[in-house]
Amino acid sequence: MSETNKPFVVTDRRKFTIDGTPRPDADPSPEAEARDVPVAATPAPPIEFKSPQAAPDQPAPPVFAGSESSADPVLPPSPTASEMDQANTAYQQTADHLDTAVRAANPGMEHPPAMSFEQIVHSIYMTAIMQLGGATKPGEQPKIDLMGARQSIDMLAILGEKTKGNLTPAESQLMDNALFEIRMGFLEVTQALTRSSANRQPPPPPGATGRPTIVR
Repeated sequence: MSETNKPFVVTDRRKFTIDGTPRPDADPSPEAEARDVPVAATPAPPIEFKSPQAAPDQPAPPVFAGSESSADPVLPPSPTASEMDQANTAYQQTADHLDTAVRAANPGMEHPPAMSFEQIVHSIYMTAIMQLGGATKPGEQPKIDLMGARQSIDMLAILGEKTKGNLTPAESQLMDNALFEIRMGFLEVTQALTRSSANRQPPPPPGATGRPTIVR
């Protein structure tokens, strides 16, 4: 018989009849069983997505107010009243020990005065004056830090704004005078720098024009 005239043979590989009984002519080989029995697909384990975390030895970077990474600033929890009292007590004791040691090393030295609002204003005021060259000795070239002076002036302005309505008349007058004088000193120095840029003349220190000063 030629290759093209071979009869087409269909082999029934079913192991069971229609009524469920085993077929006597079924192939009992294990390969047939493995081939005929469908294998259920094992479901893949679910993928768990985790947000990136900082390593145990590397703390996460803090988020400050105004940061672009967060709309709301993340602040540490406030200390309790007991923790505040303990810190204040320990600070006062340490400060007293420091004063005692300083006076022991400097006989006749008076006890430093307690900090006050007036001293805070004077401290920021004097810092701004020195940054504008007010501490320059005669004949020396003044060292001027305009950006530092601007920060000191703005710092004093914030202090005045935050304490508004909670100051005595004398404290309020002191704040106004201090802000006025260092602002005018800032303007004098910047204008003098502009005028002297051509001939390289050093600008006069603030207060050289005879204005009154709050420094006593």
